[in-house]
Amino acid sequence: MGKAGMATSRARRLRKNPTNAELRLWSRLRNKQLAGYGFRRQAPIGPYIVDFVCFSEKLVIEVDGGQHAGTDKDQRRTDWLKSHGFRVLRFWNHDVLGNTNGVVDTILGILRSTQ
Repeated sequence: MGKAGMATSRARRLRKNPTNAELRLWSRLRNKQLAGYGFRRQAPIGPYIVDFVCFSEKLVIEVDGGQHAGTDKDQRRTDWLKSHGFRVLRFWNHDVLGNTNGVVDTILGILRSTQ
């Protein structure tokens, strides 16, 4: 299996095992519910699989747990995505779960700021 096939296979596995925060946010992003913007979940982009992406606006949304606090790996990932024209928003799991409306409002504000 080539790299693209491996990334797709891994993305499928991740889609089958979402975190509670990912499920909560996906319930608000799926089916173009957010002002008509289309999002994909656990999508491969280059060497990475991102939690959510709106390809039309080149916006990546990552939902992180405590294991991601201050890691160089996440910074390299963000740098790579930005170097390929993507904007990256990161939210903590507890923010998504405790303030879903605020997270969604932030995402919508970023999307509308590019129009």
